[in-house]
Amino acid sequence: MNTISIVLLLWCIVISCWYGAAPTSAASAPIAKPNCTTHCGDVAIPYPFGIGPNKDCYFDEWFQIECRHTNYTTSANYSRQAPFLKRVNLELLSIYPFKDGRQSVQVKNPITFFSCEGKETRQPQNLTGSPFIYSQTDNIFIAVSCGLSATLTSDHGTVAECGSICRNNTNSNFRNCLGGIDCCRRILPITWDRRKHSSAFSIEIQYSNSSTSDPMGDCNYAFLVEEKWLLINLSNVRDVKHMDNVPVVLDWILIAHDYGERFRENPDLTGNHSTPLCTRNWTSWGDWATMICACQSGMEGNPYLLQPCQGLGSGVGLLLLLIGAWWVHKIVKKRKTIAREKMFFKRNGGLLVEQQLSSGKVNVDKIKLFNSKELEKSTNNFSIDRILGHGGQGTVYKGMLADGRIVAVKKSKMVDKSMLSEFINEVVILSQINHRNVVQIMGCCLETEVPLLVYEFIPNGTLSQYIQEQIEEFPLTWDMRLQIATEIAGALSYLHSAASFPIYHRDIKSANILLDEKYRAKIADFGTSRSISIDQTHLTTCVHGTFGYLDPEYFQSSQFTEKSDVYSFGVVLVELLTGQKPISAVTWSQEKEYRSLATYFITSTQEDRLFNIVDARVLKEGSEAEIQVVANLARRCLNLNGRNRPAMREVTSELEAVQMSRKPSISADQQNSEGVDFVEDDSVGHWDVESLSEVSASY
Repeated sequence: MNTISIVLLLWCIVISCWYGAAPTSAASAPIAKPNCTTHCGDVAIPYPFGIGPNKDCYFDEWFQIECRHTNYTTSANYSRQAPFLKRVNLELLSIYPFKDGRQSVQVKNPITFFSCEGKETRQPQNLTGSPFIYSQTDNIFIAVSCGLSATLTSDHGTVAECGSICRNNTNSNFRNCLGGIDCCRRILPITWDRRKHSSAFSIEIQYSNSSTSDPMGDCNYAFLVEEKWLLINLSNVRDVKHMDNVPVVLDWILIAHDYGERFRENPDLTGNHSTPLCTRNWTSWGDWATMICACQSGMEGNPYLLQPCQGLGSGVGLLLLLIGAWWVHKIVKKRKTIAREKMFFKRNGGLLVEQQLSSGKVNVDKIKLFNSKELEKSTNNFSIDRILGHGGQGTVYKGMLADGRIVAVKKSKMVDKSMLSEFINEVVILSQINHRNVVQIMGCCLETEVPLLVYEFIPNGTLSQYIQEQIEEFPLTWDMRLQIATEIAGALSYLHSAASFPIYHRDIKSANILLDEKYRAKIADFGTSRSISIDQTHLTTCVHGTFGYLDPEYFQSSQFTEKSDVYSFGVVLVELLTGQKPISAVTWSQEKEYRSLATYFITSTQEDRLFNIVDARVLKEGSEAEIQVVANLARRCLNLNGRNRPAMREVTSELEAVQMSRKPSISADQQNSEGVDFVEDDSVGHWDVESLSEVSASY
């Protein structure tokens, strides 16, 4: 039976159920007044809230909703409609149902940052004079940093205060905050006197110990947040640093200045249980009343419309009607989903992957085909809060699989078939690699609009962050730099000569080198890599790479060899030695120019100025002989003539020898007894950065 036949059959069932249920079914309960908009985006807007400009659609100006177009910048820019409480200018996330006397809304409220680069210090929104107050039962106060005292003050005095101590724990969960370790939290005190409820807050932070080392640097922040949202959506309170707002709950009351005209106090003398009950409470400080309306027990609806509430059950006929409609919807939706997934699978190169699988080029044991729902759940629907970074071919998200494993999910940003081969190429290349210093692929998903790759999660960021940003909490020692350089060289040597097919990475740079939990190096981002047959010596391709790391010989000839990877590695080695960026802006005679680190390094060594450009920590911890050996190796890697560059296995051996020389069994006198002079080689030459002016900064 085809889809159309199923739909027609079920539709007949639905119609018969409808007529059978007609005597006992009630019309769908309205949520807004007639001719008034009921939704903004995906948020329902029940009266007394309402969307203008018709003033009859909302109770008063405090409940007026403005539907705005809001732009979000992620891997793909998009716009959506979002409701705002116009008078207090807060984005409305949800209006909770009018049940059990609850009258609350969920809104976005700013995080208060202190001394955070790129973040302004904003206090919680002042709600004075409005019918809204901060919920005492739903919200909690959180402060993130250590060695501090955080205070939440309202218009009635100090509301909450907490302090924290430093344990340098970068993964602060809520149990740590409760104990005051690297963060702290407090619940809000409850008072039943509404006149003492808080509508305005201010947050202050003071350091209790100025000498304490804060693992987050100088950035400290505190905020009010809905406790339920925090527990469900965040495992680490430090993730809030990358956000601007968090949800809070506001309670509200209806202030009936013209009580007699709008509402009546209804004791339900008629005995009709569908009639909503409205009760008033005259204030002791003004000639006005607060009003609460509610449906009676067992009934539901919008009591503020003063229309009959409905029973929770409307008979067997209505139940069958809903089941039939749901059944039709589910079958049609499932068939559409299957057809859509097949279309995406084909468009995203599924047939090409199957071809690679059948040819034996893909290691089937290493590649799992994930389904889209599994990865959506693991990344919280690819929330912007889960973004780890942006790679050359897409955006990377942090995810947690159902078995508890933490993974990195790359969402490709390709939109045309011209980039499809690069995505499939990364799957093929990574499935062939088994090396401890290369990021391991776990699988992929092709049934989504854009293809997804799943990798092992590498927690400690990129090498470029540690080199260029000079992270004080974990500085790169000379021993660590040697270890990282040796590990990268070893991985490249494996790719070039020990893998089943020689593999050229083609985009070696410090931003593509990740550091794991033990700060071991792992090479990532194989989107532009290529494997070749053993008898091939080079690839002729369109130029790919990153400005500053690009082999000048490859740029001129479009022929990529294993020595092109060697050149790029040489730039990384110079970065480790100097702590400088591969391309930097310098000002000469009030004109800005861009300087290549490779050229600057070669010129400095030729002019005997090596130790003027070496990083201060390297000078302090490394011997002169060791630094000269590594610098001489980097200079050879940067030779303009690829044939004169060493192979990666030779580079690995020399770096391992330097590491061995630093072992305690060899005395310091032996290490420093001999200097190593640079070999003069006129063929090294200079690479003029201006000749690359036609090239984009990255490819």
